[in-house]
Formats: sequence, structure tokens, C-alpha cells
Amino acid sequence: MEQHKTISLADQVFERLEGEILGGKYQQGDVLTEARLTEDLGVSRTPVREALRRLEQEHIVELSPRGIVILGVTEKDIQDIYAVRMQIEGMAAARAAESDNAERLAELKEALELQEYYVGRHDAERIRYMDNRFHELLYRMSGSGVLYDTLLPLHKKAQKFRKASVQNESRAEQSAREHREIFEAVLAHDPVAAEKAMQEHVRRAGDHIMKKRG
Repeated sequence: MEQHKTISLADQVFERLEGEILGGKYQQGDVLTEARLTEDLGVSRTPVREALRRLEQEHIVELSPRGIVILGVTEKDIQDIYAVRMQIEGMAAARAAESDNAERLAELKEALELQEYYVGRHDAERIRYMDNRFHELLYRMSGSGVLYDTLLPLHKKAQKFRKASVQNESRAEQSAREHREIFEAVLAHDPVAAEKAMQEHVRRAGDHIMKKRG
């Protein structure tokens, strides 16, 4: 039970630090110390160290003899993430359209309908959750472990930036419409249309993120 609490606290510290770094509280090149972070966050060093190890694995910070160096995520990083996603996620959508897995299709439909429902209720947190679920289910529906393992980390890395997007009501509504177009192509078993719709969806999401940062 104690271990569960420690892991949960480390997760909370990770989420907060990642959000603050990507949100600009700590700038690229800043050097921090564990002591400062434990004081800022009001926690012990153990969850801070665990969170820092995870942030280092994601190349958001670098642990060096002089301290914790903030790397952050550059605009070029974001552009690269979305460029890779546009190509590979288009492939996953095409594969999903070729699938005859009725159970996965029903799950995809449910995720889409819930996303549309929460858009109508302006519930940003649940919109984000169902948006993520739609993409993850589509990766699984592609039937490719390689595509799933490649796309899921990229999608998660983009989540922090996409949070601002779903809080923008016009983009949230547009994203749901784009998901509907992708779903209809998958439902029709039209891989060409599914790939094109997904590529356009990812392109628009990336463009929106860059405008928000500009």
C-alpha cells in the first residue's frame, strides 16, 4: 500500500514538472537542484528523483554534475513529432480501415460519440481523454504492434500541447468532426480515405499547436 502511494506521488510530481517545463515556468538552459524542486513542490526527494529519471528518459531534462538542466521541447521537436505522426498515423488509419474487427470498431464508435458528447458540454478534460482514447483504439485496430508501439509514445508526448487545443472550443469541435470523418472512412473500409482524413487531422492539430506557441 505504501509503495502504491509512493508511485502515485511520483506520478503527480512528474505530471506537474512536465507541465511546468513545457508551459514555460522553467526555461531551456535553466539549471535546477533537487533541493529547490523539493521545496517548490513540498515533497521529499524520492518522488522528485523518480520524476526526474522519467523526464530524462523523455529528453526533457538532463541530469548532470552541475544540476538538472532544462532541455524542454523546441518548436522543431514539435514539428518533427507531428510530421512523423502524420505519416505513420495515416498508415495506421488505413490498416484500421482494412480490419474486420467488429469489437474494436464498436469501441472506436463509442469513444467518438463520447468525445462529441463532451464537446457539447465543454468538458475539456473529458474531451482530451476521449480524444486520446480514439487514437489509441485506432492504433490497436491497425493490428500492428510496431505501429502501436511507435505511435503511442509520440501521441503521449504531444498530449501536453494538445491540452491547450481541446480547451479551445472551436478546435475541439473541429477535431471531433475530423474524428467523425476518419471513423466513417474506417467504417466504410476505405483505407485511402481513412489515411487521407487522418493525415489532414494530424496536420491541422500540429498547425494549431504552432499558432498557439507563436
